[in-house]
Amino acid sequence: MSLPTISREYRTQGDGYQNLKLQSATLSKPKATEVTVKIHAVSLQFRDLMVSKGIYPQQKWDIVPCSDGAGEIVALGEEVKGWEIGDRVCPNFALDHIHGDVTEDIKLTGLGGHIDGVLREYINVPVHSLVRIPEYLSYEEGSTLPCAALTAYNACLGPVPLKGGDCVLVLGTGGVSIFAAQFALASGAIVIVTSSSDEKLLVAKKLGVQHTINYKKNVKWDEEVLNITGGRGVDHIIEVGGPNTILKSINAVRYAGWVHIIGFVSGGDNGIPVTLVILKTIIFRGILIGSVKQFEDMNRLLTARQIRPVVDKVFSFEEATEAYAYLESQHHVGKVVIKLA
Repeated sequence: MSLPTISREYRTQGDGYQNLKLQSATLSKPKATEVTVKIHAVSLQFRDLMVSKGIYPQQKWDIVPCSDGAGEIVALGEEVKGWEIGDRVCPNFALDHIHGDVTEDIKLTGLGGHIDGVLREYINVPVHSLVRIPEYLSYEEGSTLPCAALTAYNACLGPVPLKGGDCVLVLGTGGVSIFAAQFALASGAIVIVTSSSDEKLLVAKKLGVQHTINYKKNVKWDEEVLNITGGRGVDHIIEVGGPNTILKSINAVRYAGWVHIIGFVSGGDNGIPVTLVILKTIIFRGILIGSVKQFEDMNRLLTARQIRPVVDKVFSFEEATEAYAYLESQHHVGKVVIKLA
């Protein structure tokens, strides 16, 4: 196919997703070490809501939003090797995070926050950022992998990977949380999931989650976690709530257990109580997505276990603002996706 010269894209000025603007932009040819990817699907994150409201740290203004896209290569730079037209790929969340730890420079290559993202029909990206989509997944499913899935994988199988028989507490049933439950189950862990909705917890149960807690019906959910674990506490916590849930997470984790801090969707302004952390020798770990190498490792696990991402609802490209609104409503379980082609 011939490469178009014009591509449609959304842009945000940080004044609310209701004001996302769909416009046309010139599409340039890929540079020598770049490829052009035709985007087929984009999945949304809590971060995308923050960017749309202008409250994401160090964000760029007048930006093409969204970090998570899946598509096919439609053009190759003259020095690109190992890739072909038609290959199904995702760019990594941070284009330059190839392996190892995050640095400031790597962080500032994050799509849809620091540089223009994927909510557009075509994008040129460096070849070193590409990861192949597992063959058994659709583009819609593939679009859920770069942020939510990789964040969950990094938490569950990072420096101290969870192992069979470990107890894992997953807060919530959003994208990262559902993936974390799936990875923990695939690794042989005992999984506890919390939610304010019995309907959402039923979805978790159908995935194989052994224990669920409705935190609105049981406000002392941390005590229930201790009851489930015989007073020991859990080995790992996927902490997406933030300040308003951190004290209960500290109570629910075992001595020398891991609290993987990923988000702050519950809000609040409480700090981490240092004395309690010391006395319980708890390890806190901040998670900022993952590298291309981890992405490739994750895809091997997905393929081996034939794990399918949970896609709650799919919107058309023209319905992007409706997709944002649905994400903000928190009615979803798993991922919200925008389909382009």
